[in-house]
Amino acid sequence: MAPLNAATARALAGAIHPDPFAVLGPHGGQMVALVPDAARLWVVGAATVEMKAVHAGVFAADWPEGAPYRLRAEGAAGRWEFEDPYRFAPVLGEIDEYLIGEGRHRRLWQALGAHLITHEGVAGVHFAVWAPNARRVSVVGGFNNWDGRRHQMRKRGATGVWEIFAPGLAEGEAYKYEILGPDGTVLPLKADPVGFGAEHPPQTASVVRALGRHVWGDGAHMKTRAEAAAIGAPIAIYEVHLGSWRRVAGAGGRPLSYFEAASQLVEYVADMGFTHIELLPITEHPFDGSWGYQPIGLYAPTIRHGRPEEFAALVDAAHLRGLGVILDWVPGHFPTDAHGLARFDGTPLYEHADPREGFHRDWNTLIFNYGRREVANYLLANALFWLEEYHLDGLRVDAVASMLYRDYSRPAGEWVPNIKGGRENLEAIAFLQEVNAAAYGGAPGIMTVAEESTSYPGVSKPVHDGGLGFGYKWNMGWMNDWLRYFARDPIHRRHHHNEITFASSYTYSENFILPVSHDEVVHGKGSLLGKMPGLEGERFANLRAFLGLMWGHPGKKLLFMGQEFAQAREWAQAGQLDWHLLDDPRHAGVQNLVRDLNRLYRKTPALHWGDCRGEGFAWVEADDAANSVYAFERRVPGAAPVLVVANLTPIERVGYRLGLSQRGDWHEVLNTDSAHYGGENRGNMGAVKAEARPWRGGAASGAFYLPPLSVVMLSPG
Repeated sequence: MAPLNAATARALAGAIHPDPFAVLGPHGGQMVALVPDAARLWVVGAATVEMKAVHAGVFAADWPEGAPYRLRAEGAAGRWEFEDPYRFAPVLGEIDEYLIGEGRHRRLWQALGAHLITHEGVAGVHFAVWAPNARRVSVVGGFNNWDGRRHQMRKRGATGVWEIFAPGLAEGEAYKYEILGPDGTVLPLKADPVGFGAEHPPQTASVVRALGRHVWGDGAHMKTRAEAAAIGAPIAIYEVHLGSWRRVAGAGGRPLSYFEAASQLVEYVADMGFTHIELLPITEHPFDGSWGYQPIGLYAPTIRHGRPEEFAALVDAAHLRGLGVILDWVPGHFPTDAHGLARFDGTPLYEHADPREGFHRDWNTLIFNYGRREVANYLLANALFWLEEYHLDGLRVDAVASMLYRDYSRPAGEWVPNIKGGRENLEAIAFLQEVNAAAYGGAPGIMTVAEESTSYPGVSKPVHDGGLGFGYKWNMGWMNDWLRYFARDPIHRRHHHNEITFASSYTYSENFILPVSHDEVVHGKGSLLGKMPGLEGERFANLRAFLGLMWGHPGKKLLFMGQEFAQAREWAQAGQLDWHLLDDPRHAGVQNLVRDLNRLYRKTPALHWGDCRGEGFAWVEADDAANSVYAFERRVPGAAPVLVVANLTPIERVGYRLGLSQRGDWHEVLNTDSAHYGGENRGNMGAVKAEARPWRGGAASGAFYLPPLSVVMLSPG
């Protein structure tokens, strides 16, 4: 045996050798092993040979080329025998390397991360991570006493990917990466950017989890879901923070598990008539108070509610009840936590180096460098990961406005213009277009939704027509105007009449969703009921009128949990919704109203076909500011229209004449003043007869009774 170079042995023992795989393991008739906690070491095969200690933890012996073997160690912990990770060939192939280097690996999660495999006849875990500027990367965990010398990884050429096969490891193993930065500094231990599981917070390690354990039963749903996402379909979304929807009282008030939500939440949402559940981010995150919007584990469903296969079971259960599942997805920023993506390999890798481009002042977070092809690929693959691995029906993309503009929330002089001198983030725009094109092309029937608060043009316009390519956009202008209007004392509403009508001037400029989201019921904003003026009865009547008018107005619907039964206090993520309020008939009445609104919306083509088509809407009365009355028809070819009439004062209107599109009896199909909803049962005795008397553009007209603070919907036939 040629003697092992002392300098090489020291470099191995110090975990600073540039290529440990070139020395460790069997090479040219010599076996070299690094086992830092061994006092003696043997190589065991057809013969058993004790290895010579060359340096602390470094051993060498003669060994026939290609002969099978295991290692046997003796130390303070006793004797143990194990497979040598340095005897195994690489796992990643040339195609993976090429696609990763090009930033075009659409299924990046199949190459990177921690995968349970059998390699060269041995079961274990293959680890792979991108850290191009690192001098050394090791995978560490309880399996090697968190010792970065034990599983130093192999660098795969110019791609910057490091990999190792760790034999004998199984699912549930916690791990991190120990990285030696380019300046020789050992960084804080890093969680896996493509980890499929994580420890329970406040612990921060990644956990080996297998994908594909759930056996799906949603084949019928997957074939028909495109119809449920179409612009002419009824879409009513129930937005949920899973940790505070309902708690388990008999178990210390813990949140529901994914399995429990698969029955309780799914059945509730189905009974309420919603079409989709939207989950606040369930991607792994360190801080409960971020509600998931500052994620660290973009590829991991949070362990707070269970394992990945249990999350898959929740999605499957929703599909079996006819519900789509939308995930809030956060590609706009990430937190600065030391175990996360920040300066991942000792350099600004995922983020921009310049804080004028790479730091969010509002949230103290870092901004992804969308212009770097590997980073854009990491995020795009993540979108496809959720759609493919977990059968999700859509992604609602958070904070799109912050991605589109380089000067977002920045004063002059503290942002960097684009290459054309403008404020638009051209790289982020191209990234969003690519994500939408890939999502719609790769996962037929899904929807993507933008939370975009500016007037950026073409958000829901196809990419091939120059748009961003989203299916839908949240209508933030509608939300702000209407909530401002309804918060006013009715005596002042006549002076702000256009706050209701203005939305109709742009409602078909995008495919809009009308959102009353979690953002409107936190941070001192109060609940939806709490925004309403007047005495207690008037507050409930105002809320019922708001909901009735919202469901009547063009646009898909989104309502945050608790608002469907008039949650009285502001949402708090640390507890659960105030379900006891349903013992009060007024709260139960609001719940009945939302259930009936959803059912009416879904079964009535006029109320959903024209949500995103201008021909589906016509004003009947838009100018009666003095009485705060609004009336419009929702229309659809070949079916009956629906007249929506709102009286937003506490004064009843008797004999109020409205022009109508046809004669005959117009029957009340919904009245928010119904006693079933907590109202006083005032209305039109079931119907209004439209006479052959033209009125303000209508071929016919009728005299209506409009209850105070109410919305009435009527349809002929």
